[in-house]
Amino acid sequence: KGRYLYRDGESTYFLNEETMDEVQFSLTAIEDKMVFLREGDEVRIKKADDEAIGVNVPDFVDLKVTQTVPGVRGDTVQSTRKPATLETGAVVMVPLFVNEGDTVRVDTRTKEYVTRV
Repeated sequence: KGRYLYRDGESTYFLNEETMDEVQFSLTAIEDKMVFLREGDEVRIKKADDEAIGVNVPDFVDLKVTQTVPGVRGDTVQSTRKPATLETGAVVMVPLFVNEGDTVRVDTRTKEYVTRV
């Protein structure tokens, strides 16, 4: 078990809560997982032969929508989804009723919207 600490240039840092050691990973090695993490978020640190080799993020995360266009009434024929930028910078497609400031649950495995929370 661990926690995401911070990003510094090309590296990311996590706290291994079992050993209290700081673990460093190349950003390119785990970049696809980083898009849903905030500082302090819990992760699972993958190990092989007692050496940290990767990070597993939770299957679902709840994040605040920081930017999206307003949904237009009656715009369900052409488009039932719109892009929304989340507090981590990730962009996911959300239903038209989701607004800035809403919190949404995202499946990190598929990078898809699940529900508004």
